[in-house]
Formats: sequence, C-alpha cells, structure tokens
Amino acid sequence: MQFARLNGVVIHHQVIGAAPECPTIVFANSLGTDFRIWRDVIVRMVGDFGILMYDKRGHGLSESGNTPITMDDHINDLAALLDHFETRNAIVCGLSVGGMIAQGLAAKRPDLVRALILCDTGHKIGTPEMWDARIAAINEQGIDGISDMILERWFTPEYRSADNAEFVGYRMMLERTPLEGYTGTCAAIRDSDFTQSSAALEVPTICVVGDQDGSTPPSLVGELARLIPGAMYQEIPGAAHLPCIEQPVVLTDVIKSFVDRLNRPE
Repeated sequence: MQFARLNGVVIHHQVIGAAPECPTIVFANSLGTDFRIWRDVIVRMVGDFGILMYDKRGHGLSESGNTPITMDDHINDLAALLDHFETRNAIVCGLSVGGMIAQGLAAKRPDLVRALILCDTGHKIGTPEMWDARIAAINEQGIDGISDMILERWFTPEYRSADNAEFVGYRMMLERTPLEGYTGTCAAIRDSDFTQSSAALEVPTICVVGDQDGSTPPSLVGELARLIPGAMYQEIPGAAHLPCIEQPVVLTDVIKSFVDRLNRPE
C-alpha cells in the first residue's frame, strides 16, 4: 500500500508504472467508494498506460482531515498528488464526484491535464435540497439506513441480486465509508457548480454514461458534453452509475479508443 501526506491529510493511492513513452491515466472515484471500483478496468490497461489511482479524502484508507470538506479540498488533493509524482499532462478519468474533481482540476491546473474522461457526472449534480436531505438522513440513520436507495441508482436491476457476491461486496464498501467523508463530500457536491468553468475548458474530453444511470442520467451527462467545447459523448448499454463495475470491458475499450484519437496526428 502507498500513502502520502498531502495538504495535511494522508492520501492512500497506488501507482502502476509503465514505459516512459506511455500516457498516464489518473482514476478518481465516486461518492461512497474507493479505488477498487476500477480494478476490472485497470487490469486491462496495465503495461499500456501508467496508472495512478487514489482514495479521495474521507474515503477508503485516506484521512478525512478537517471539516467541512470542500470541492477545493478534493481538487487540491489531486493536484498535490500529481505534483508529488511530478506528473504532467495526465489523462484524468473521473466518475461522478470524481468527474467533478477532474473538471475542477482542468480549470485550476491545466498544466496537469492532457485530457478528460468524465464518467457518469455533471457540471452540477442534484439540488441543495436533495443533498441536505441526504445528509440529514445519514446523520439520523447511518449510510446503511439509506443504502438500498443509493444502490438502486448505482446498479441495474439484474446486478442488484442478493445472490451476486460482488453486489454484496460493493454494498459493504458503501456502508463502511466514513460518515464524515461521505457527508462532507455530499456538501462539497451540493456547493459546486462548474457550469462556467467547464464551458471554458480547452482540453480533449469524452463524457461517458451508463444508459440506466439513476444518479447522473444520460440527459445530464449529455448536457455536460454539449457544455464543454468539442466534447464527445457515449452511452454504455447495460450499466447504471458505475460502468467500471458492470461493463468494464466496454468502458476500457471506450477509454483506449479515446486515447488512440489523442495520439493521431491532426
């Protein structure tokens, strides 16, 4: 396991190296998960890409730090991690809040970002009322008290089976997320709107979404793709909010095809 103290917080991460000429892809996770959600994508990329994945603050094995947690905290943590490894021109692949972090990083530190892969995310997600209700429910009931509702948005009905050991495992991942990390990041999402900054991005981008996503539906991700100049858009059939889990082969192919386009001469 790899840890680094960045911005006063210990961040858990993993680096998988590749030849110097290979591009580096950075993976940023969704709310209530850690970097293990990318496993079935990453195993199909090892050797072709340098890989950096991490648990954002308050998730997985990373510290939460002081509260409240802001989106700037998450953006600054990722910037500090890339600076720590002297990584520039990374391809940043972010899912849900990870996609918001990626948008914020590209706007704040364009020197770090070569391209964006924005999965199941938006320039603004939900309403303040929705996030306040989520925070209140968790403070009253715990994450396990509302996990069924969350998991209905994360996964397709076919995947959400008690007989599916993987589904049970991802429920455990969600329910064991530190409360301060989960609710703090809920507040960070609530208070974030990247409409103006993402409309000004000048970086190659693809927006990807599961066709059954109940958290950030195709209509929202399509709106994001239209907002970012020149962004591509692609739906993944048979997936909800976490295509890296339900359709990792398809998502990997999308990522590789996008990177291939970056490398083609104009």
